[in-house]
Amino acid sequence: MTGLGWVCVLVAVVWLYLVAVHGGYWLTSQRLPIGAAGAGGAGAVWPRVAAIVPARNEADMLPVTLPTLLGQDYPGVLEVIVVDDRSEDGTGAAAASLGGVRVIAGKPQPEGERWAGKVWAMMQGLAAAPGGAEYLLFTDADIAWEPGALADLVAAARDDERDMVSQMALLRARTGWERLLVPAFVYFFAQLYPFRRVNRRRGRTAAAAGGCMLIRRSVLERAGGLAMIKGALIDDVALGQLIKRAGGSTWLGLTTEVRSVRPYEGLASLWQMVARSAYTQLRYRPLLLAGTIIGLLLIYVLPPAGLIAGLAGANALTALAGGAGWLLMSVSFLPMLALYRLSPLRAPTLPFIAVLYAAMTLDSARRHYAGRGGEWKGRIAGI
Repeated sequence: MTGLGWVCVLVAVVWLYLVAVHGGYWLTSQRLPIGAAGAGGAGAVWPRVAAIVPARNEADMLPVTLPTLLGQDYPGVLEVIVVDDRSEDGTGAAAASLGGVRVIAGKPQPEGERWAGKVWAMMQGLAAAPGGAEYLLFTDADIAWEPGALADLVAAARDDERDMVSQMALLRARTGWERLLVPAFVYFFAQLYPFRRVNRRRGRTAAAAGGCMLIRRSVLERAGGLAMIKGALIDDVALGQLIKRAGGSTWLGLTTEVRSVRPYEGLASLWQMVARSAYTQLRYRPLLLAGTIIGLLLIYVLPPAGLIAGLAGANALTALAGGAGWLLMSVSFLPMLALYRLSPLRAPTLPFIAVLYAAMTLDSARRHYAGRGGEWKGRIAGI
């Protein structure tokens, strides 16, 4: 067998490990029971919740999403705070017009401090939250909620004694580019932070999903508060890690009850979403960047290349190893496609999608060294 064949065998073994051992990352079974709050919550005392919504230039989005948060079928007290993060489109007025919302006008960052924009907005919302709120719900302006979603979150935190319960919102997947790239975005995230491992009480893996994070306030304060992650561009993962380091118990799962309605009409907007923070995830380390790109190409691109090369050169073992890797890879993508109600015939396209994500990651590094790292909604990170 040729050198290519041996590498294909090694990659097939890697895929066997990923599918069989790596925390079941590709399965979509980590979910909260829908309706569990109503089944066991009769007569229970429901804690007070303060929902904090950082919003920058979201005047069009909030009238769509805020009513779903305000309309939660929650037996306890829910207070909604929108932090207008120095918007230029009337975001604050749009939120206030809906009624039942407390709108906070965002302030400039303190002199000499450097906060990530969203974390600073979250901090201002936290400062405005009533002292009696036992739980804090951090959510985004583009998130829509099914009526019982908050009650299920709180019931899970209370009944399972979790200090942080987070759900990966179901992202919009309507356009061609959304259908191609969005399920893979969640798939890659789960591969990086397998949800089962995040949910182990004594496990080291920690993460969260920023669109839906319910946190016990006392534990956040014990961990040092949001000031501990003030510079974090990937604030959700940083917050999950902060809570777990403080001894808190976290849970992360998938859902169809909490949805992002933000449209990504073309490749450019999706590219921006990923390139904004991909290099941050690699801690701005060139060696990690090189290893990630090489790893993506080897793990995702080599199997189909080995299959084609093996068939063309009549090398059965190379073709078999490449085909096995590609098959395992495709099978691992099926549950995520099913979650997004997309055809299983899309599964073999994962190598092509991985190439696109590799290119986005390289572009993220380029932007960082060009002084444009973390640019979002017309603002550079930390400004």
